Amino acid sequence: MGLILKYKKEILIFLGIVILYFVSRLILLGNFPIFTDEAIYVRWAQIAAHDASWRFISLTDGKQPLFIWAAMPLLKFIQDPLTAVRLVSVFSGFFTLIGLCFLTYELFKSRMVSLLSAFLYVVFPFAVVYDRMALYDSTVGTFAVWALYFSIQLARRIRLDVAYTLGFVLAGGLLTKSSAIFSIYLLPLTLLLFNFKKSKKWDLVRWGLLALFSVIAAEIFFNSLRLSPFFHIITEKNATFVYPVSEWVSHPFTFLFGNLEGLSNWLFTYLTPFYLFLIVVSFAGKKFIKEKLLLVLYFVLPFLALALFGKVIFPRFIFFMSIYLLPLASLGLHDLISWLNKFMRERKLSTPYVVSALIIVLFILYPAKVSLDFIFNPDVAQIADADQRQYITEWPAGGGVKESIAYFENQAKTQKIFVGTEGTFGLMPAGLDIYLGDNPNIKTKGYWPLEDKMPLELIDMASVMPTYFIFYQPCPSCKFSGDAPDSWPLTLINQLRKGDNVYYSVYRVN
Repeated sequence: MGLILKYKKEILIFLGIVILYFVSRLILLGNFPIFTDEAIYVRWAQIAAHDASWRFISLTDGKQPLFIWAAMPLLKFIQDPLTAVRLVSVFSGFFTLIGLCFLTYELFKSRMVSLLSAFLYVVFPFAVVYDRMALYDSTVGTFAVWALYFSIQLARRIRLDVAYTLGFVLAGGLLTKSSAIFSIYLLPLTLLLFNFKKSKKWDLVRWGLLALFSVIAAEIFFNSLRLSPFFHIITEKNATFVYPVSEWVSHPFTFLFGNLEGLSNWLFTYLTPFYLFLIVVSFAGKKFIKEKLLLVLYFVLPFLALALFGKVIFPRFIFFMSIYLLPLASLGLHDLISWLNKFMRERKLSTPYVVSALIIVLFILYPAKVSLDFIFNPDVAQIADADQRQYITEWPAGGGVKESIAYFENQAKTQKIFVGTEGTFGLMPAGLDIYLGDNPNIKTKGYWPLEDKMPLELIDMASVMPTYFIFYQPCPSCKFSGDAPDSWPLTLINQLRKGDNVYYSVYRVN
């Protein structure tokens, strides 16, 4: 009780931050249209929850299963499957917020700086986007933050219990996504905070052995995935997004500058000029030089590695590394408040609370607007252009899916219907199967590739029951995404526009 009274102000501020976090992540959570990858993951979670033999289903596409496993229990309690799986990201973001508090305090020894770090995370547009989507990346960020925290703890305290916990955290990251391997690669950098002057003779050796213990423990957990015959697909999938060294050596710098430009533009869009300014300000102070350098290296090295080896890149790939910059931004904000308060006190111009509030509002106003736009009006939100296209305006976006599901459910109340979809994996037919898979009156099937001649199965089905087909991707003889070939005997039922010449179209087979 005495401890609570002592830190009453900090506790109240933290509770306020937590409330703001959950309001910003939960409000209208299910309203944002489902994205292609979300549809896949939600469907995997449904299948794994109902059939124990498919608990490793994500490995069939080279994706680690921890995110899917975390989603499975929520499907039993939340009626909407998409909302249930998005809640995994919501809770992951909450643990990231707590991890940032611990990490920032461990680095800068200031409760207010750690609280500012948590607050900046709440309004960070990058975090708002990915904490509200059923994607792996928010969970990857959680393990990245906690891995750095325990890695620093290990370098400063050299204890077995810390190494043991670090091993579990590293394992959690590896069981979520391959990019978590950076937490292992960067582990030696934490020796920047190792106290070489006061350490005993064998402390460095002890650290090395304990760090090795953590890595081996993580690898043991990760290699449990070898129980699945699909384990090898992880490596194959990684090669889709990252050049293997054997391939990279033939063109080592061909794509570097193009990747750097794209990644930098996305990073600056999400950090906004205000966070970037605070990060720069954090280096004006002469204290915590090693701590600042560590955070910069934890960001820069993975960023450059992705630019150097990236084959297919998306903004979400840099989300976890961008979180390492938030403690710097919070330190810069705290230092700026301190300097201006000192300036104002010396001239007796204002009270500290007024100055502090005004500065915080000034620097979070625009990031908060971007975040609020994404929640309430995503069409105008100033998020990264690649994310805008993928999630809102181009064919991977799920605009129209919810409406078509309602239509098919209504049509199937008194009769059996058949729904064909353009594509066999992804938004269709997974987006339909999530909600219609258990309906005995509805059968769905994906078709790819599509040709000018309609598949005979569709013609046969149309002769015995109402048959529909969904177009939403480009096709060889289509005028635009969502258009149907002229040679197919179809009648347009509904068409929703997502972007320029991009539509989600439901047709009935004549």
